[in-house]
Amino acid sequence: MKRREFMTWVGLGAIATSLPIALAACTPEPAAPEDPSEPIEPSAVADGDTTAQAAPGEAEFVELGPVAELDQQGYLANESLQGEQVIAVRDPANPDAVIALSSKCTHAGCTVAWEGEVFACPCHGSQFNPDGTVANGPAGEPLPSYQAKVEGNTVLVSVG
Repeated sequence: MKRREFMTWVGLGAIATSLPIALAACTPEPAAPEDPSEPIEPSAVADGDTTAQAAPGEAEFVELGPVAELDQQGYLANESLQGEQVIAVRDPANPDAVIALSSKCTHAGCTVAWEGEVFACPCHGSQFNPDGTVANGPAGEPLPSYQAKVEGNTVLVSVG
């Protein structure tokens, strides 16, 4: 074996043995678990964060939209609110309350639309009452519901 060939193999061996150490050094450390008993400081929340902070055991609410838009359009919708399709309307039984449901039809998964008095599926004609129950098939299951509330001028929904 020639000297140059020997030095090449030694160099490659050194690189190969140091690779796991380099990878370990570049891997971020796992974050320490937060202590749920410590209050969250308002300054710790980034500007523009629309997530309402929840106490341990409480639902986490996120902003769906402004109440003015809900009243103008008759509904608020978001196709990706924390990974869920959500639509909200005023509760016909209590105009001060809001009902939030999945906008994904339980029959074929199409996106339902609010048509003033019912949620209608454009794919196969299913209709759902404002509370999510089936008004007209072929859907057999109600739309899943979410917790919703109005705080100030904002509609908040918890999809968790």
